[in-house]
Amino acid sequence: MSDSDTANETIGGNAYEEFAERYAAIAPTKPHNALYERPATMSLLGDVSGLHILDAGCGPGICSEHLARGGASVHAFDVTPQMVELARVRCAGLPVEVVTGDLTAPLSWLPDQAFDKILCSLALDYVEDLGATLSEFRRVARPGATLVFSMAHPMRDWTDERTRGEGTYFDTSRFGFYWSGFGEPKPYVQAYRRPLSDILNALVDGGWRLDRFVEPLPLSEMKAVSEWLYRELSRAPAFICVRARC
Repeated sequence: MSDSDTANETIGGNAYEEFAERYAAIAPTKPHNALYERPATMSLLGDVSGLHILDAGCGPGICSEHLARGGASVHAFDVTPQMVELARVRCAGLPVEVVTGDLTAPLSWLPDQAFDKILCSLALDYVEDLGATLSEFRRVARPGATLVFSMAHPMRDWTDERTRGEGTYFDTSRFGFYWSGFGEPKPYVQAYRRPLSDILNALVDGGWRLDRFVEPLPLSEMKAVSEWLYRELSRAPAFICVRARC
């Protein structure tokens, strides 16, 4: 398991340590999360009662809390120490263990075949070598386990000049820009853009079988919150949500 210095060595840690508390306060109800990505991702996970679940890249524990209240026991980790502390507070009194850990390194503190389901919500965009991470997920998954993850949509990132980079669609490129929607100062967040084939092939090469691929639509409730965002996300997706089995 990594220590607190890990956050200084990863782009995800570097980004979120700047605004962890703001993220924890806003993300539970922010339309992109609460009315779009999170419902789609959690629906792929299905019933979790009585199961042991890994929440990889848990952030402030929003999904971990939901899973625990659904009857699961949860082991969660995040690379940002501030997020770990926020998740511990959010999940206090629930069957959730939260530790500091790095998606870009071996999950060496986790035993083989330990989890019934693995969730990784909007965290793999900060990982350059997807294959290694997905292989580690396979190692700690029990036979017949389910993996659910969400990421930025590769085509959406390719068509946005802020995220496209200087190469071709087929390259993996690192980009960064200032996020709006989380207050001031705007956090500067870096991530990786890659072709869809690299995501799906890394999944298969890691020992997983693709079960469901979703380009989500916003919930109808978003209309009342932000009609322009509802229209935009109804025209083209911002994320992909994937379910795989082993």
